[in-house]
Amino acid sequence: MVLKDFFLAQLDREAASTRKAIERVPEGHNSFKPHERSMEFGYLAALVAGMLGWIALMIDRDELNLDLADSEGFRTRPLAKKSELLASLATAVANARRALESATDEHLATPWGFKMGGKTVSQNARSIMISDAVFSHLAHHRGQLTVYLRLLESKVPAIYGPSADERI
Repeated sequence: MVLKDFFLAQLDREAASTRKAIERVPEGHNSFKPHERSMEFGYLAALVAGMLGWIALMIDRDELNLDLADSEGFRTRPLAKKSELLASLATAVANARRALESATDEHLATPWGFKMGGKTVSQNARSIMISDAVFSHLAHHRGQLTVYLRLLESKVPAIYGPSADERI
């Protein structure tokens, strides 16, 4: 199997699951935090909505260095409306699909780096970074988001199996 085809299929599955979670986000709770050390709900929801767009970043650029001014546009910012979150998700998925469709296995084997604070935080083959820093990382934060949804009395969607609110 061509690696991009594997990632495109995974993109479709993860985009559908992410959309189900984002559709449940109640407006007006952006500053909610279940604990003082937790991230704010608005930031978390925007992060989850935009994470699939990181695939294009990893294919199109050789690195993301958050110390540089040209990286400012890649920082997550809370969005006030569910419609903005859904639009962010749609844009992220479209950009990821475009990048994956033009990628080759050879390019996906080349290194990609994430830098911050004058240090390389992580660097690996693009394919590994997409798998770990996008898909696995998204599952983690989407799981966090479902906990916040429960605490805010929203219905938790079935994602990898049924939830208490939604049977498959």
